[in-house]
Amino acid sequence: MKNHKILIVEDELIAAEYLKEVLEKYGANVLEIVDNGQDAIKKCLELKPDLVFMDIMLRDNISGCEAAVTISQKSDAKIIFLSAYTEPEMIDYAVEAKAIGYLTKPYNEAQIIANLRLAFKDSAPVKSPTKETIELINGYSFDTQKKRLFQNGIEVDLGPKALKFISLLCTQPGISVSNEQICTHIWGQMVDDRTLRSLIFRVRSSTDDELIKNVSGLGYKICIA
Repeated sequence: MKNHKILIVEDELIAAEYLKEVLEKYGANVLEIVDNGQDAIKKCLELKPDLVFMDIMLRDNISGCEAAVTISQKSDAKIIFLSAYTEPEMIDYAVEAKAIGYLTKPYNEAQIIANLRLAFKDSAPVKSPTKETIELINGYSFDTQKKRLFQNGIEVDLGPKALKFISLLCTQPGISVSNEQICTHIWGQMVDDRTLRSLIFRVRSSTDDELIKNVSGLGYKICIA
């Protein structure tokens, strides 16, 4: 990770410093923090970062969305959007800017590192230890070795497809996984929406409605503690 240069564009200082702290903890080289779209474009052209964490809603006359589109046209930097919103318009901007990730606020360490790993999946791995147990909300946890879901230490009775679904979501906890990825992983091909919704219903019937969340326009995510 030390060879990868990262620029943070975030106008909330506390959020920016937290993001910087987490990234540097895992060996990232954070070049700078800027708080507006104009400086984001300027610094990308000057510093040539490999990755930009871009807040969508900035306070100057150039939004993060506009800055990201310009950066994608003028540099090779990868872009991960930061936002408290998942409206279709925001997703459209992410697609136009060729963003590789979309972090919803308030984000946490696991979400940040999952996106970091995805950004540099073809290069040297992020230097983080492999977790055997992923702590989820409401007392749930997932054993990545045994591929089993537990609540307060008691195993939840799930079928093989449901466990494959949970296991896939836990590869990037707190981050949405697309319907296409889910279908390909479980059935080996795209299936109709009713089949996927039926699986989600069975999982929620055995757990609760808060564990698996639908992210509008993106897919599904598993919620972490």
